[in-house]
Amino acid sequence: MESTGAREPWEVVSHRLRCARRCDSPNQDARPPGSVPELVVVHGISLPPGRFGTGLVDALFCNAIDPERHPDLQELCDLRVSAHLLIARDGSVTQYVPFDRRAWHAGVSSWCGREGCNDFAIGIELEGTDETPYADAQYTSLVATIQALLRAYPSLEADAVVGHCDIAPGRKTDPGPAFDWRRLRAALRA
Repeated sequence: MESTGAREPWEVVSHRLRCARRCDSPNQDARPPGSVPELVVVHGISLPPGRFGTGLVDALFCNAIDPERHPDLQELCDLRVSAHLLIARDGSVTQYVPFDRRAWHAGVSSWCGREGCNDFAIGIELEGTDETPYADAQYTSLVATIQALLRAYPSLEADAVVGHCDIAPGRKTDPGPAFDWRRLRAALRA
């Protein structure tokens, strides 16, 4: 996936985003044979709920949650989940799983009649809540990330960017009504 010429910070090299901080999650495995990224799933996350910048998303994705830090963390101790990326409130990006591997972000899910979205999706977590407006820096990083993914993976299309709520309706609500889909779509078209 490496391009020739000058390297861009928003470039996918060896299935990793060049500008992303790396924090490898054990919660990943191989995609099924023949599966390639065809979908981007946007999520929202905060740990504890409504709090940002705690470092607990890293802990969750690396199976290192300390339930003593907050009562809401108790139920997460045995959870084994991950995403490919997290975009923090300041726009910084952390990568947990290479894009050619399956991250465990979607759970029971379906898109266009296909079950098991983890098999063919890239999961991007935005640090936020359903009701808290996402930061400008997050939209900037999300757009640049999706554009890099579109360049790196011809199997992806710009209209194949959905919310967790779209692939698991009734079960998930993120990224929620605070996420500005029109803003994202307009930026991707520009």
